Amino acid sequence: MPMSLHSESTPKPTSGWKSALKRAWPTIRILLSIGLLWKATSGIDWHAIFESEIQMEPWWFLAALVSATTACLCGGLRWAILMRKSGFQGRLRNYILLYFTGALVNQGLPSTLGGDSYRAITATHLDKTGSVTGKKDLDEELHHSVDLEHATPRLRLSFAMVLVDRLLGLAGNNLLGGIGLIIGGATLAAWGQDLGYLVTGVMIAVGLLIALGLAITPTFNLLKKILERFQMSGALPGIKIAFSWPYNIGQACYAIAIHCLLIFTFFCCLRAYGVIAPIAGLMIGLPALSLLLMLPISISGWGLREATLSSVLALWGVNQSITVLASISFGAITVISVLPGAYFLLKRK
Repeated sequence: MPMSLHSESTPKPTSGWKSALKRAWPTIRILLSIGLLWKATSGIDWHAIFESEIQMEPWWFLAALVSATTACLCGGLRWAILMRKSGFQGRLRNYILLYFTGALVNQGLPSTLGGDSYRAITATHLDKTGSVTGKKDLDEELHHSVDLEHATPRLRLSFAMVLVDRLLGLAGNNLLGGIGLIIGGATLAAWGQDLGYLVTGVMIAVGLLIALGLAITPTFNLLKKILERFQMSGALPGIKIAFSWPYNIGQACYAIAIHCLLIFTFFCCLRAYGVIAPIAGLMIGLPALSLLLMLPISISGWGLREATLSSVLALWGVNQSITVLASISFGAITVISVLPGAYFLLKRK
């Protein structure tokens, strides 16, 4: 049940069926992941694959690992700068490590919170030296759902910067997907290219409107008053560096570059099995997958990733069995790339 961090009111009891569903949902997600993964792999003709004598090139797996780690490092740097701009005094390297920790938690480690919540909460307990303060309070906060309405301003500010970071990542993902549809949408469907222009146009228009709102005094003052009401004035510098002109252009390019690294990661996984991937297909498939992964129906995308990418890339003539193998490899490499995040998990013990 939701629990206020600093509230004297008694939390409302959760109804029976909601409580039961909440307890059962992790198990349901695991079963869905297993089911989707089984469905994706059931069509693989292993005998035919072995008979084909695939010439595996392991060095491509190393390139995939470097690319995936670089993507997470770049994402962590972006969030670290946002945190510093909003008034947090921790070292950049510690926020980057904490970003890796959040990504590791999102890979399915047992936790009552997602990786975003983990890094937002833990970030409020980092001091200038990088030490974790108030470990007892931190453990208490991490083992209960957070009621932001009654949370401390510092915790709300941390969550706000995680949200800004996520929005920038979503913008880059959608822009790259839109560009992919413009390039190769005709292969996907007759209306694929038109959809690409629509998605790209909408994202650009939204970005310009937000920048305009920050540039116009009345709307800027309104946002400032709203943040002051919630004692979150520190969020304003972070919002400005994320969405105001001309920072938004750099942020969009940076976000697209991060997603390009992930596309290159999957490209390397396919190349390791001797398949040269269609770039347009990857530019459509991976951004679409990222949107699907926002739905909490699988564990870190396992099963959903394999089923989605094998179906999309089949339109470009890529063997579905090879795509599933590459997707499983991509998932494993993703887990390995975020292992530096174990630092904060071990530090709490």
